[in-house]
Amino acid sequence: MKFIHNMFDRAEPSFVKGGKYEKFYPLYEAIDTFFRQPSITTHSASHVRDGIDLKRIMITVWMCTFPAMFFGMYNIGHQALTAIAQLGLEPEGWQTAITAMFGYDPNNWLACFIYGAMQFLPIYAVTFIVGGIWEVIFAIVRGHEVNEGFFVTSVLFALCLPPDIPLWQVALGITFGVVVAKEVFGGTGKNFLNPALSGRAFLYFAYPAYMSGDSIWTAVDGFSGATPLGLAALGITPDQFADAYGNSITWLDAFLGNIQGSIGETSTLAILLGAFVLLWTRIASWRIMAGCVVGLVLTSLAFNFLGGDDNLMMQMPFWWHLVIGGFAFGAVFMATDPVSAAHTHKSRWMYGILIGFMTVVIRVVNPAFPEGIMLAILFANLFAPLFDYFVTQANIKRQTARRMKYVKAS
Repeated sequence: MKFIHNMFDRAEPSFVKGGKYEKFYPLYEAIDTFFRQPSITTHSASHVRDGIDLKRIMITVWMCTFPAMFFGMYNIGHQALTAIAQLGLEPEGWQTAITAMFGYDPNNWLACFIYGAMQFLPIYAVTFIVGGIWEVIFAIVRGHEVNEGFFVTSVLFALCLPPDIPLWQVALGITFGVVVAKEVFGGTGKNFLNPALSGRAFLYFAYPAYMSGDSIWTAVDGFSGATPLGLAALGITPDQFADAYGNSITWLDAFLGNIQGSIGETSTLAILLGAFVLLWTRIASWRIMAGCVVGLVLTSLAFNFLGGDDNLMMQMPFWWHLVIGGFAFGAVFMATDPVSAAHTHKSRWMYGILIGFMTVVIRVVNPAFPEGIMLAILFANLFAPLFDYFVTQANIKRQTARRMKYVKAS
């Protein structure tokens, strides 16, 4: 540890103002504060409400994605190895140099995890490297520190992608999310759209064949089918959900995550484990999460009441809406983004309810894109400032009226 301190202390004069590499100070500062506590201290009176800082918040959120991330890697491997065993396919790609050492038995959890990890880690590495480069470039040009927010953006973006996505599309998606959805508006704290979701939306509209969900996302060439949400969009009711091999898909399968889908979005149980920590630490707003659920449940019940034989999605029960697609992942990790979400208590309720409402509406009304949570959150991001404005103005009017009443009484 002393060696690390001495190494950074010796390098610091070259990066501070007047040093040989002062333009690269943001990069030096990002690496320095990753390994040790910042040396900058407050010299005047300070008012601290909470000892946690931005870096600790982002690391906590990042760690809360671990259950979904690790299960996602296992599920990728399990689904792929099952396809290999059932259809007699052959594993391909450079990953076989490592996966072959653990075998391809779908009943071996370690083999499944390693196979899935070898599919996910390249996606995450490309996301982190390409997005990190853009973050450093903008930090150097603007002369400010590299913000820790990308730490979370990178993992959320990677987890909402299909496991078989080409890596060049990953690079394009995170570039759009970081540059267009965040940096052009001034960087972290000034973006009004969620960067990870913006990158995901860009990929969907640019390459719908890869991102629509109509075909099963399995990391094996030559394998196709439909996800549960894709089956529902085709008019298949939940009691008839089945995988590509004819095995029925139960609600418990969907809740645990034993289904096809994006890397980190399949297991509602794993996502709820992360949600518990976020709520316990008060990093995420329970009002937003609850609002999403309330909006989804009420809207799905309304469609159930209206019925519709020509659109069976209207008949889907709310408990299925909760566990298929990316609703749970979006409501827990995306909708609660502290920058692009609403900020007052009442507006958070309205913001969350709008997301739940739009999720079901998009799933039911738009057969071309059954997954509604992504567009619902981006749509709600646009209205979050408006919700905050109306709630704030209402509070100002109420307080003004209370003061005027007190003045008249005195």
